[in-house]
Amino acid sequence: MELVCTLCGRTDEAAPDARTCPHCGVEGILDVVYDYDQVRRELTHVSLAANPERSMWRYLPLLPVSPDTPRPNLRLGWTPLYRADRYARAIGLRNVYVKDDGQNPTASLKDRASAVGVVKAVEAGATTIACSSTGNAGSSLAGNATAAGLRSVIFVPERAPQGKLAQLLLFGATVVMVKGDYEDAFRLSAEAIDRWGWYNRNAALNPYLVEGKKTVSLEIAEQLGWKAPDWVAVSVGDGCTVAGVGKGFVELHKLGLIDRVPRVLGVQAEGCAPLYRAFKEGVERFVPEPEETLADSIAVGVPRNPVKALRAVRGSNGEMVTVTDDEILAAMRTLGRNAGVLAEPAAAASFAGLAKAAATGLIRPEEVVVGIVTGNGLKDVRSSLRAAGEPIHIGPDLSELERALAARA
Repeated sequence: MELVCTLCGRTDEAAPDARTCPHCGVEGILDVVYDYDQVRRELTHVSLAANPERSMWRYLPLLPVSPDTPRPNLRLGWTPLYRADRYARAIGLRNVYVKDDGQNPTASLKDRASAVGVVKAVEAGATTIACSSTGNAGSSLAGNATAAGLRSVIFVPERAPQGKLAQLLLFGATVVMVKGDYEDAFRLSAEAIDRWGWYNRNAALNPYLVEGKKTVSLEIAEQLGWKAPDWVAVSVGDGCTVAGVGKGFVELHKLGLIDRVPRVLGVQAEGCAPLYRAFKEGVERFVPEPEETLADSIAVGVPRNPVKALRAVRGSNGEMVTVTDDEILAAMRTLGRNAGVLAEPAAAASFAGLAKAAATGLIRPEEVVVGIVTGNGLKDVRSSLRAAGEPIHIGPDLSELERALAARA
């Protein structure tokens, strides 16, 4: 295993505390490259079928951790993949699957990344691990860190939802609420990490975090019987999740476990879409944008992983779309009422993007599509209630109930 700079191609040793390329600086995001000949011998359809492990660790040969390093004793990954026929019909498609990563221990996909980060922190001999977060990365880090006996320090912007703050505090994290936006929290976290020597969990700078995120793609492929879908839809903020999703499928194809790479549909909120605009302009550099969307988990005006993110979409012959906050709220309702799955706004953005792609003909009705729920709807109760609407308000009287039900019929 080695680390390769995405900009200059320089190769370095895969030290557990590695960050970015020493030659290219903070923009030189590193990529983890494995001995794929060795992985091909260890990770096969037969070996996986015989593996009783039902977690993300079943893919250990394709993860950057030592098999002997202690891991958080939480059930991480192997989340359900539901076929959602009623939801598919509601948006004009026939074959839609919902990958519900809200079923992870702290209710988001980012548990996958944090678990790898915690293991690498242990390998580096660290006792404290830190990051900036709009909520999910922080809560996943706090939960996984405490399960592994590590201290965590989380920097969040003032707008972080209360449900996510509650998780952070209950998991025992030191929570620093920063006046300003996510960029302000990110900048302060970077300064503090350098000042006190904490292990850096910030996914865009730590090359190992994307490796955890890619396990969602490995599971999707296996749960579909090793038949790659035509499309995979994922919401995009910093760019790390879509980078992981894309890398997972590329590596499966390289190993001969699937016969093609699905197209990636990257979805950004219209109120904060710097990577979407860079994608449409055909460049890898973006223009910073204000963070004006209710989808807090993808409200990143200065994304730190643009190169990997944009290459993941372009390399799959994929596409990017934007969705409004109203479309996100509608997707929360449609998914909940037709698939029984609760998605927070950022997670529902991918399904709003699916609906738009179906309506415009980008995705054909017969194509097989997987949408990833990256976080549970209870993470942001205020937005969930806004999407859901009001209950019936009546007194304890049957005739009142009859009138109310008739009015709603």
